[in-house]
Amino acid sequence: MDHSKGRIRADVVHQRLVAMGFTGTDRTTRRAVAEVKAAWKDGRRRYRPWMPEPGMWLQLDWGEGPKVAGRSTQLFCAWLSWSRFRVVIPAWAQTLGTLVACLDATLRRLGGAPAYVLTDNPRTVTIDRVAGIATRHPDIVAAGKHYSCTVATCEPFDPEFKGGVEATVKIAKADLVPTTANLRPEYGSFAELAAECDRRCEQVNARPHHSTKTAPVLRLIAAREHLHPIPAAPHHAALGDERVADDDQTISFGAVRYSTPPGFVGARVWCRVTCDELAVTAMAETELEEICLHRLSTPCNPRIVDAHYPHHPDGCGIHRPKPKPRTPQEFAFLNLGEGAHGWLVEAGAAGVTRVRSKMARAVELAVALGEEAVYEALGMAAIAGRRGDDVLALGHLPRPRDPGDPPYELLAQ
Repeated sequence: MDHSKGRIRADVVHQRLVAMGFTGTDRTTRRAVAEVKAAWKDGRRRYRPWMPEPGMWLQLDWGEGPKVAGRSTQLFCAWLSWSRFRVVIPAWAQTLGTLVACLDATLRRLGGAPAYVLTDNPRTVTIDRVAGIATRHPDIVAAGKHYSCTVATCEPFDPEFKGGVEATVKIAKADLVPTTANLRPEYGSFAELAAECDRRCEQVNARPHHSTKTAPVLRLIAAREHLHPIPAAPHHAALGDERVADDDQTISFGAVRYSTPPGFVGARVWCRVTCDELAVTAMAETELEEICLHRLSTPCNPRIVDAHYPHHPDGCGIHRPKPKPRTPQEFAFLNLGEGAHGWLVEAGAAGVTRVRSKMARAVELAVALGEEAVYEALGMAAIAGRRGDDVLALGHLPRPRDPGDPPYELLAQ
């Protein structure tokens, strides 16, 4: 009965008893099995319904996330028990710094800290067990004091202590991890995964919960009256080593330059080594955010991401010079448009002589024939590479179009 946890059938028991030499009827066996089942059920663990109070419990757990660019991710799942408000944050690893950073981001989304934070027993929270008593990690205890809450851990192999957050992890994995059940495609980037997590949380928190019949986001408003205020600065365990982003959007860590996304020049960022990678965290608007992740490098081998410099798509390529007029003649020529700009750049690179006289000739023709005709001629000359003395001859200029002429598109065909 213990081995089957009270589920074994009476006919199965009777067959085994007959094989052992039992000569009674199956009715006797069924009656005996029913009595044993009743006694076994009376000895089971009894549960008292858990009635969470506002501002008391926040439950945390981790779940295996989807793969992004061939790398595994983790889903940090939090559940505010009374309001049923859920938070799912993706991360690269379950390190102590990542745990505290995700906790900080969760508390800022909630708008306060509860009295207790209940989680499992990972090595980032429980470093040892003495006589069955968990020994907390000193840094996680300090983080709890920083946010005015007590970090508690559940009993091993006893999921009843945190069934709510277990359901949150299950739902998050079912919705966010690509499977054949949801037909979700692979994620192209970590930012795409983070955006999808935020979208799913908003969707789940906005619909009525099946047990409370109220949207969790509405119950969160009432729960905030019972939450403790959180400090403006996050705990140091979530940050790492402090750096300041230079004007070239890079930071120096270990004598190596690492690039940062736009918008953080002059801002404080924090660097934390995770395995063989460097995680750069910054305060974005109201919460901590991991803005970039670099693979660790060696001195004289900087890590520069081209996506961090959208205004420099060519990377280390040669930049085309931009004309800067200084005289009235140069202003008049460059006012003809982009065609004049392109022709001047190409002519300078090709070593064309008597450039100023050609520019003056183009301005004279623009007065006589119209700026549009000269603009088109200069653009065609720049594309075709014509930079000789006859580049601005009348034969190279398109004649004024008559109203009855067919469109340029038909002529090109």
